[in-house]
Amino acid sequence: MTAFNFELARYNLIEQQIRPWDVLDQRVLDVLADIPREDFVPDHYRNLAFSDIAIPLGHGEFMLRPTVEGRILQALALQPTDRVLEIGTGSAYLTAALARLAASVTSIDILPEFTEAARHKLKMHGFDNAMLHSGDASQGWGEQRYHAIAVTGSVATMAEVWRQSLRVGGRLFIVIGQPPVMEALLITRVGEQEWIRESLFDTELSPLRNAEPIKHFEF
Repeated sequence: MTAFNFELARYNLIEQQIRPWDVLDQRVLDVLADIPREDFVPDHYRNLAFSDIAIPLGHGEFMLRPTVEGRILQALALQPTDRVLEIGTGSAYLTAALARLAASVTSIDILPEFTEAARHKLKMHGFDNAMLHSGDASQGWGEQRYHAIAVTGSVATMAEVWRQSLRVGGRLFIVIGQPPVMEALLITRVGEQEWIRESLFDTELSPLRNAEPIKHFEF
Protein backbone atom coordinates (compact mmCIF):
# COMPACT_ATOMS: atom_id res chain seq x y z
CA MET A 1 0.00 0.00 0.00
CA THR A 2 1.46 3.35 -1.04
CA ALA A 3 2.09 5.79 1.82
CA PHE A 4 0.12 9.03 1.66
CA ASN A 5 2.31 11.81 0.28
CA PHE A 6 1.66 14.68 2.67
CA GLU A 7 4.19 16.99 1.03
CA LEU A 8 2.60 16.62 -2.40
CA ALA A 9 -0.87 17.10 -0.91
CA ARG A 10 0.33 20.23 0.92
CA TYR A 11 1.87 21.65 -2.25
CA ASN A 12 -1.28 20.93 -4.28
CA LEU A 13 -3.53 22.52 -1.66
CA ILE A 14 -1.50 25.72 -1.65
CA GLU A 15 -0.96 25.98 -5.39
CA GLN A 16 -4.33 24.69 -6.64
CA GLN A 17 -6.75 25.93 -3.99
CA ILE A 18 -5.34 28.52 -1.59
CA ARG A 19 -3.35 30.66 -4.03
CA PRO A 20 -6.17 30.70 -6.63
CA TRP A 21 -8.50 31.96 -3.89
CA ASP A 22 -6.50 35.21 -3.91
CA VAL A 23 -4.13 34.35 -1.08
CA LEU A 24 -1.01 35.91 -2.60
CA ASP A 25 0.95 37.08 0.44
CA GLN A 26 4.13 35.01 0.23
CA ARG A 27 4.69 35.15 3.99
CA VAL A 28 1.29 33.54 4.52
CA LEU A 29 1.89 30.90 1.87
CA ASP A 30 5.26 30.08 3.41
CA VAL A 31 3.71 29.62 6.85
CA LEU A 32 0.98 27.38 5.45
CA ALA A 33 3.65 25.32 3.71
CA ASP A 34 5.84 25.10 6.79
CA ILE A 35 3.40 24.15 9.57
CA PRO A 36 2.34 20.47 9.29
CA ARG A 37 -1.43 20.77 9.13
CA GLU A 38 -1.79 16.99 9.32
CA ASP A 39 -0.57 17.12 12.94
CA PHE A 40 -3.41 19.44 13.94
CA VAL A 41 -6.36 17.46 12.62
CA PRO A 42 -7.91 14.49 14.49
CA ASP A 43 -5.86 11.37 13.78
CA HIS A 44 -8.57 9.63 11.77
CA TYR A 45 -8.80 12.63 9.41
CA ARG A 46 -5.05 13.01 8.70
CA ASN A 47 -5.46 12.02 5.05
CA LEU A 48 -8.07 14.79 4.65
CA ALA A 49 -5.87 17.50 6.17
CA PHE A 50 -5.23 18.99 2.73
CA SER A 51 -8.77 18.88 1.41
CA ASP A 52 -10.57 22.22 1.39
CA ILE A 53 -13.27 21.07 3.81
CA ALA A 54 -14.31 21.87 7.37
CA ILE A 55 -13.01 18.82 9.27
CA PRO A 56 -15.04 17.76 12.35
CA LEU A 57 -13.22 18.29 15.64
CA GLY A 58 -15.87 16.84 17.95
CA HIS A 59 -18.41 18.56 20.22
CA GLY A 60 -20.15 19.86 17.10
CA GLU A 61 -17.16 22.02 16.16
CA PHE A 62 -15.24 22.12 12.89
CA MET A 63 -11.77 23.07 11.73
CA LEU A 64 -11.67 26.05 9.41
CA ARG A 65 -11.23 25.31 5.73
CA PRO A 66 -7.63 25.90 4.57
CA THR A 67 -8.70 28.56 2.08
CA VAL A 68 -10.47 30.48 4.83
CA GLU A 69 -7.42 30.18 7.10
CA GLY A 70 -5.30 31.62 4.32
CA ARG A 71 -7.63 34.55 3.77
CA ILE A 72 -7.76 35.30 7.51
CA LEU A 73 -3.99 35.39 7.78
CA GLN A 74 -3.64 37.57 4.69
CA ALA A 75 -6.37 40.00 5.76
CA LEU A 76 -4.90 40.54 9.22
CA ALA A 77 -1.54 41.53 7.64
CA LEU A 78 0.37 40.60 10.79
CA GLN A 79 3.70 42.15 11.68
CA PRO A 80 6.43 40.52 13.82
CA THR A 81 5.67 42.92 16.70
CA ASP A 82 1.88 42.37 16.73
CA ARG A 83 -0.11 40.98 19.64
CA VAL A 84 -3.06 38.88 18.52
CA LEU A 85 -6.26 37.67 20.18
CA GLU A 86 -7.86 34.53 18.76
CA ILE A 87 -11.41 33.73 19.84
CA GLY A 88 -11.89 30.01 19.29
CA THR A 89 -8.70 27.93 19.39
CA GLY A 90 -10.26 24.86 17.79
CA SER A 91 -7.61 22.66 16.19
CA ALA A 92 -4.83 25.19 17.02
CA TYR A 93 -3.57 25.18 13.43
CA LEU A 94 -4.58 28.79 12.88
CA THR A 95 -3.15 29.56 16.34
CA ALA A 96 0.20 28.20 15.18
CA ALA A 97 0.11 30.23 11.97
CA LEU A 98 -0.78 33.41 13.88
CA ALA A 99 2.04 32.72 16.32
CA ARG A 100 4.52 32.25 13.48
CA LEU A 101 3.61 35.62 11.95
CA ALA A 102 3.15 37.73 15.10
CA ALA A 103 4.96 38.41 18.37
CA SER A 104 2.37 36.68 20.54
CA VAL A 105 -1.09 35.13 20.44
CA THR A 106 -3.66 34.88 23.21
CA SER A 107 -6.09 32.14 22.21
CA ILE A 108 -9.33 31.36 24.03
CA ASP A 109 -11.57 28.32 23.66
CA ILE A 110 -14.72 27.55 25.60
CA LEU A 111 -13.92 23.82 25.55
CA PRO A 112 -11.10 22.84 27.97
CA GLU A 113 -10.53 19.66 25.94
CA PHE A 114 -9.57 21.76 22.91
CA THR A 115 -7.32 23.99 25.01
CA GLU A 116 -5.39 21.04 26.42
CA ALA A 117 -5.01 19.36 23.02
CA ALA A 118 -3.85 22.67 21.53
CA ARG A 119 -1.27 23.13 24.27
CA HIS A 120 0.20 19.72 23.49
CA LYS A 121 0.29 20.30 19.72
CA LEU A 122 1.88 23.73 19.98
CA LYS A 123 4.50 22.53 22.45
CA MET A 124 5.30 19.58 20.20
CA HIS A 125 6.06 21.99 17.35
CA GLY A 126 8.07 24.45 19.41
CA PHE A 127 5.61 27.34 19.70
CA ASP A 128 6.22 29.23 22.93
CA ASN A 129 4.53 32.54 22.11
CA ALA A 130 0.91 31.31 22.24
CA MET A 131 -0.94 31.75 25.54
CA LEU A 132 -3.93 29.43 25.77
CA HIS A 133 -6.95 29.84 28.05
CA SER A 134 -10.24 28.02 28.53
CA GLY A 135 -13.18 30.38 28.88
CA ASP A 136 -16.02 32.23 27.21
CA ALA A 137 -14.65 35.07 25.08
CA SER A 138 -17.93 35.73 23.28
CA GLN A 139 -18.16 39.11 25.04
CA GLY A 140 -14.46 39.92 24.87
CA TRP A 141 -11.41 38.95 26.89
CA GLY A 142 -9.71 41.18 29.43
CA GLU A 143 -8.86 44.84 29.15
CA GLN A 144 -5.93 44.70 26.72
CA ARG A 145 -6.00 46.13 23.25
CA TYR A 146 -4.65 44.05 20.39
CA HIS A 147 -3.11 44.69 17.01
CA ALA A 148 -5.28 41.94 15.51
CA ILE A 149 -8.26 39.81 16.53
CA ALA A 150 -9.46 36.67 14.75
CA VAL A 151 -12.94 35.38 15.57
CA THR A 152 -13.13 31.83 14.25
CA GLY A 153 -16.87 31.28 14.64
CA SER A 154 -19.71 33.18 13.01
CA VAL A 155 -22.00 35.62 14.82
CA ALA A 156 -25.41 37.03 13.92
CA THR A 157 -24.39 40.45 15.25
CA MET A 158 -21.18 41.65 16.83
CA ALA A 159 -20.38 42.56 20.41
CA GLU A 160 -19.16 46.15 20.73
CA VAL A 161 -16.34 45.02 23.00
CA TRP A 162 -14.48 43.35 20.13
CA ARG A 163 -13.88 46.48 18.15
CA GLN A 164 -13.10 48.34 21.37
CA SER A 165 -10.42 45.71 22.02
CA LEU A 166 -8.47 46.87 18.96
CA ARG A 167 -5.59 49.31 19.16
CA VAL A 168 -5.78 52.22 16.74
CA GLY A 169 -4.63 50.66 13.48
CA GLY A 170 -5.74 47.22 14.69
CA ARG A 171 -7.62 44.75 12.50
CA LEU A 172 -10.51 42.40 13.33
CA PHE A 173 -11.56 39.43 11.20
CA ILE A 174 -15.10 38.28 11.79
CA VAL A 175 -17.89 36.46 9.94
CA ILE A 176 -21.35 37.95 10.41
CA GLY A 177 -24.73 36.59 9.35
CA GLN A 178 -26.89 33.53 9.47
CA PRO A 179 -26.97 30.52 7.13
CA PRO A 180 -26.92 30.54 4.20
CA VAL A 181 -25.81 34.19 3.97
CA MET A 182 -22.66 35.07 5.89
CA GLU A 183 -20.07 37.74 5.14
CA ALA A 184 -16.43 37.74 6.15
CA LEU A 185 -15.38 41.24 7.22
CA LEU A 186 -12.16 43.01 8.08
CA ILE A 187 -12.76 45.85 10.54
CA THR A 188 -9.93 48.33 11.08
CA ARG A 189 -9.80 50.85 13.90
CA VAL A 190 -8.61 54.12 12.38
CA GLY A 191 -9.27 56.36 15.40
CA GLU A 192 -10.41 56.22 19.00
CA GLN A 193 -14.03 56.22 17.88
CA GLU A 194 -13.70 55.46 14.18
CA TRP A 195 -13.67 52.14 12.36
CA ILE A 196 -13.87 51.11 8.73
CA ARG A 197 -14.94 47.78 7.39
CA GLU A 198 -14.09 45.84 4.26
CA SER A 199 -16.15 42.99 2.86
CA LEU A 200 -13.77 40.12 2.06
CA PHE A 201 -15.86 37.19 0.85
CA ASP A 202 -19.03 35.19 1.42
CA THR A 203 -18.73 31.99 3.40
CA GLU A 204 -20.50 29.79 5.94
CA LEU A 205 -19.00 29.18 9.36
CA SER A 206 -20.10 27.33 12.47
CA PRO A 207 -21.54 29.73 15.06
CA LEU A 208 -19.47 30.98 17.96
CA ARG A 209 -20.93 29.67 21.21
CA ASN A 210 -22.74 32.20 23.42
CA ALA A 211 -22.12 34.93 20.87
CA GLU A 212 -25.48 36.71 21.13
CA PRO A 213 -24.15 40.11 22.18
CA ILE A 214 -25.38 42.24 25.05
CA LYS A 215 -24.69 45.29 22.90
CA HIS A 216 -24.24 45.56 19.18
CA PHE A 217 -23.55 48.30 16.74
CA GLU A 218 -24.35 49.27 13.19
CA PHE A 219 -22.09 51.08 10.80
